[in-house]
Amino acid sequence: MSGQMWRALALAVSTVCLASPVVAQDTYPFRNPDLATEQRIDNILSLMTIDEKIDILGTQTGVPRLGIPNIGSSEGIHGVVQRGGGKRDLAPITTTQFPQPPGMGETWDPDIVQKAAGVEGYEARYISQTEKYGRQILMLWGPQSDLARDPRWGRSEEVYGEDPFFNGTMATAFVKGLQGQESESAPKYWQSAALLKHFLANSNENGRSWSSSDFDERLFWEYYSVPFRMAFEDGGARAVMASYNSWNGTPMTIHPILNSILTKHWGVEVLSSDGGAVTNLVKWHKTFPNQKDAVVASVKAGINQFLDVYKDEVHAALADGSLTTADVDYAVRRKMRIAIKLGLLDPPEMVPWSKIHDGVEPWNTDASRDVSKQIALESVVLLKNDKGALPLQKQTLKSVAVIGPLADSVHWDWYGGTPPYTVTPLAGIKAALGPDVAVTYAADNTDGKAVAAAKAADVAIVIVGNDPTCGPNMAHDWNDAGTNPCADPGDGREGRDRETLTLAQEELVKAVYAANPKTIMVLISSFPYTINWSQAHIPAILHMTHSSQDEGMALAQVIFGDYNPGGHLVTTWPASMDQLPPMMDYNIRHGRTYMYAKGKPLYPFGYGLSYTTFRYANLKTSAPQINQDGEITVSVDVSNTGKVAGDTVVQLYVGYPNSKVERPAKELEGFKRVHLAVGETKTVTIPLKAAQLAYWNADAKTFTVEAAPVSLMIGESSADIKLTRTLSVR
Repeated sequence: MSGQMWRALALAVSTVCLASPVVAQDTYPFRNPDLATEQRIDNILSLMTIDEKIDILGTQTGVPRLGIPNIGSSEGIHGVVQRGGGKRDLAPITTTQFPQPPGMGETWDPDIVQKAAGVEGYEARYISQTEKYGRQILMLWGPQSDLARDPRWGRSEEVYGEDPFFNGTMATAFVKGLQGQESESAPKYWQSAALLKHFLANSNENGRSWSSSDFDERLFWEYYSVPFRMAFEDGGARAVMASYNSWNGTPMTIHPILNSILTKHWGVEVLSSDGGAVTNLVKWHKTFPNQKDAVVASVKAGINQFLDVYKDEVHAALADGSLTTADVDYAVRRKMRIAIKLGLLDPPEMVPWSKIHDGVEPWNTDASRDVSKQIALESVVLLKNDKGALPLQKQTLKSVAVIGPLADSVHWDWYGGTPPYTVTPLAGIKAALGPDVAVTYAADNTDGKAVAAAKAADVAIVIVGNDPTCGPNMAHDWNDAGTNPCADPGDGREGRDRETLTLAQEELVKAVYAANPKTIMVLISSFPYTINWSQAHIPAILHMTHSSQDEGMALAQVIFGDYNPGGHLVTTWPASMDQLPPMMDYNIRHGRTYMYAKGKPLYPFGYGLSYTTFRYANLKTSAPQINQDGEITVSVDVSNTGKVAGDTVVQLYVGYPNSKVERPAKELEGFKRVHLAVGETKTVTIPLKAAQLAYWNADAKTFTVEAAPVSLMIGESSADIKLTRTLSVR
């Protein structure tokens, strides 16, 4: 059974309603919210049978006999996923659907990401506490906190970008939103719980069931683990899913760091296997001869949520002594801490979130739709705008051709839900233009339709990109080791990496441009493409990712100037695949990301244009030096020198010219998206902690801040540095 099928089965089980007779009495000590958490759990464990304890090691965490509700779970990296079906033949539930995570990242706005996650967490509460839905989904499987180290990775559509600080900032914001945090202080009760995916260094699909991601200790601490650590320490997340792969030869499902670092240092309570990952220890990794040994090793490594066969194996292990009741109790205890944090064992009047149920569905409210619209708008990236080709002036147009296979659809992805509505690019453009402008549509150039439409129009808007599921039958495309090859080798998905970065649909762009030089290209894609021809010839190019229910609205507002695009790229877009190291080379120092790339990219990390221009001046620090355990503030004046209001993203990079160890040429350590009216100047401040300047000292087994000057760089992208300043470290 494929990993995805295991996850579907586990989610179906996790939504079981608490229909069993409840005989619990309010007199049980664990019902007393004034007792210490561990005392309450002690009481729960003393009342549970061994079968109930073992059951809790799946995704069904309730104990009906004791009146303990199920936490439940749902996928949720850019919206709650309740597509229905499964063993219970559940009805689908519509939920607010935001852009794919790279699109959320391209906003460079943690505040809007936190708001989107807040909407998602609220909807999970609403569904869980509204009786007619009959399911519990309070643990949302997200954010995906891996790093897009290679654009060929099939699941790069699930992560925020390639930079560890950037991804960690976005993951932290997403966690806070899910949990319902509305201030600097963490709430007493969570709105919902976040489960991060997939720890660790899980960025190849081909061979993922048995492959090993090999890299040194420094890259673990300075790159691959950073977004997870930030989401745990800064965001307060307490759950994570281990990845299929190994790190340096040890499968992550049983890796010692699950206990030694995640549990003991980062406070993780729920450690989940991925779907079928324990079986993979036997079948693919060949680490154990049988399932029982694999389950025992997983429990001892800290796994306390199985998306796999495990119950009979735990019983057998208890019988032969390879597991003890104490082992099981420790696993259950950690899950019960999450239930208490969600307020599931406390009187409803004590838990603010308990009031969320029935009434108007939240996905049909203006509040949720406003967040959806705003994040869609902020996610649009302007890649090229030669001679002010955009925005188009509606009042001068009589006819527009809208062309392309992505023009009249909003594509869902494997981890997306069912939106309450969608606005396609074609619908958005028609609505923006009104009845007085003729809009023609051609999906492709069959029988010359696209060329004819382009020739007859004042302007052609060609909308191309990838198919996130490689066709409509992804659910049936799984094989024993992943998914079948995509028909287009430039496409990728879970279970399948991309074979090329070439955009096959660029041929359609060329044909349209030949018919009408007034062509606007819209690239809706989950990952980078080497669109060198388009960059050289097409007057204007926009980019956004899939799956936003307001996709067409956002594009139309940008195209016609009702919104000035301010999104920026979150990965390096190479000019050629020749610039990439081999796929399985996890040592990023060999030429990966903007930090170590060796060739000139097509588009650099952090890149994005605007309809206006900005000036940067007066780079200052709150102190001339920073102590090795201190913090300063970096400030810069930013002015809008153009003719329209707009957003810029102030990016703070740090370089280490005098370091005694190998360091990146520059690395992002702060950023802020800021809106400026025409002629307006704002002083933008960005905090910088000395701890952010540290490298991992493998000999001392600790982070070390060098007493050497560092270079502070302010830019509009990683390749467009506007101001520099030296900062002393002592």
